[in-house]
Amino acid sequence: MEGGGAQYNPRTVEEVFRDFKGRRAGMIKALTTDVEEFYQQCDPEKENLCLYGFPSEQWEVNLPAEEVPPELPEPALGINFARDGMQEKDWLSLVAVHSDAWLLSVAFYFGARFGFDKADRKRLFNMINDLPTIFEVVTGGVAKKQTKEKSLVSNHSSNKSKSNSKAAKHSKASQPKDEEQGLDEEDEDEHGETLCGACGENYASDEFWICCDACEKWFHGKCVKITPARAEHIKQYKCPSCSNKRARP
Repeated sequence: MEGGGAQYNPRTVEEVFRDFKGRRAGMIKALTTDVEEFYQQCDPEKENLCLYGFPSEQWEVNLPAEEVPPELPEPALGINFARDGMQEKDWLSLVAVHSDAWLLSVAFYFGARFGFDKADRKRLFNMINDLPTIFEVVTGGVAKKQTKEKSLVSNHSSNKSKSNSKAAKHSKASQPKDEEQGLDEEDEDEHGETLCGACGENYASDEFWICCDACEKWFHGKCVKITPARAEHIKQYKCPSCSNKRARP
């Protein structure tokens, strides 16, 4: 299958982890920013379909590989059959859980194939475990306690500029160096576990973020193609996933 691993075989722990991150990013994209397209492709009238993530950070809904045994472990089959039989958020959560399991199986398949020893396997697992799971990203998971905070940097509003009440970017030009460093450290500690709803990466104080007024998840501006200037003119922001939602049985 194109991009599925036949032409790219990572051989070191770092290469396997890079492969894992690329596939993970593609699958997160399918379940968040590209969710409408993903939903449409998972037609229950079609045959058993799988969600694939590729090292290039792309995703694909396709039939399982025909060769037996397959080149790589296969994702969960028939994700499309359950689409209309449950709430969309529950179905996406289910696909996310199976996607997490598949990513781990692919990573440790490479580890076994290329003879990783106990130390290598432990290091690979720890690197993977430092990232939030796809399930956590899709459902809000570890960031849920932060999603209720509608002003990410409101505690420092006198020292940092904000685009509006729901989009925040830090302005450091007017701050003394020592004060700036102290505020950055405090802000990082407070919001370090806040995750971008699109890419799943952690909050960073030097990046522009915007919050969805519907699902209350935070996003990098670059991930949802929103600039600080554009955010100034948005009264109520909805992320791509919430914008694309419509009434479904």
